[in-house]
Amino acid sequence: MPGFNANQPVNVVPPSAEELERRRMVGINAETVTAVTSTDFPHHYPYEDHSWNLSKFADNLKIQFHTNAQHDASFSLIGVDASIANAFRRILIAEIPTLAIETAYVFNNTSVIQDEVLAARLGLVPLKGSKAGLNWLRWYKKPTEDEPEASVPSDYNTVVLGLDVECTWHEKGKERAKRGETDPKRLYVNSSVYAHQLEFQPTGQQVQYFKDEPIVPVNPDILLAKMRPGQEIKIEMHCVKGLGGDHAKFSPVATASYRLLPTINITSPIVGADARKFARCFPKGVIGLEPVTAEEASTANSGYEGHEGEVKAVVKDPMKDTVSRECLRHEEFKNKVKLGRVRDHFIFRIESTGQWDSDELFLESVKVLKLKCQRMRRGLDEIMR
Repeated sequence: MPGFNANQPVNVVPPSAEELERRRMVGINAETVTAVTSTDFPHHYPYEDHSWNLSKFADNLKIQFHTNAQHDASFSLIGVDASIANAFRRILIAEIPTLAIETAYVFNNTSVIQDEVLAARLGLVPLKGSKAGLNWLRWYKKPTEDEPEASVPSDYNTVVLGLDVECTWHEKGKERAKRGETDPKRLYVNSSVYAHQLEFQPTGQQVQYFKDEPIVPVNPDILLAKMRPGQEIKIEMHCVKGLGGDHAKFSPVATASYRLLPTINITSPIVGADARKFARCFPKGVIGLEPVTAEEASTANSGYEGHEGEVKAVVKDPMKDTVSRECLRHEEFKNKVKLGRVRDHFIFRIESTGQWDSDELFLESVKVLKLKCQRMRRGLDEIMR
């Protein structure tokens, strides 16, 4: 470039707060989405240093909990890149170990459900027990052609559950049947087989670790099978630790998702009937209606002149918005509202299947990601030697 000198000092004006806020926004338009790419990396903006800095990252990182029940948590993770947030989501789904039924030894099954179907249903039953005991259990390595005896089932790596139920007539079931009774629960014993009938059979040190909190189904009322008199199910089940990446039954979450925080910017006043219509374009609680004050009505160029006492539209809780873009369809709101999403504000929702509490799961995902980074660092160190 003629006249350009790389060594010549440049007067750099730092970006304003408005500009920095604009860079955080993903634009939501009627038909398109704009500014979806991250720009906070070196050399994107001339003469601005965006190299990664630990202290700056720590200052910007925030975690805000919205709900924190045992099996359901919602929180905001603020100040990270989408790749980091998505790494946590994938780890939550596939890389936190849990205990599940892996092998079912069917000794007798005369119910109408086939052995393989019943085994699949048993494998999907979420289990829970002592956290100390679950952490104490070791991995069970399946035998392969190269290692036919890779692992031997023991109290260190295998938990045994039993199911032994037989359907019989109720004590007075036959008499009731003659009088026209049709309720199976009144006619038969064990007409329905539920998860609470799975019996934990501890061995070795499992007696000590699971003394106070034995291995039981999270939901005792999961229906496994239905039977009638003369039918019987007798199964021994072996439970092992596994990862959701190998099978969904090992996934510790029912749902692990995130979404970006919606933003709604009302650029021009919306009052009266338009304000009510504007509020109906959003889910309940997103837009509120407030009266125009005398001060606003008397302020020049406020847009509220002559509207004292009428209702105006204000943004109450953008987090409840689903970003349907319904308001952008109406001509009366054209150029009066801007929709967007904050690119580094992730609203997580975690629903635990019960073996871990929902807030513990996120901490476990942080530990897993940390171990991955440590392994990668060791590998890089070895390469550089």
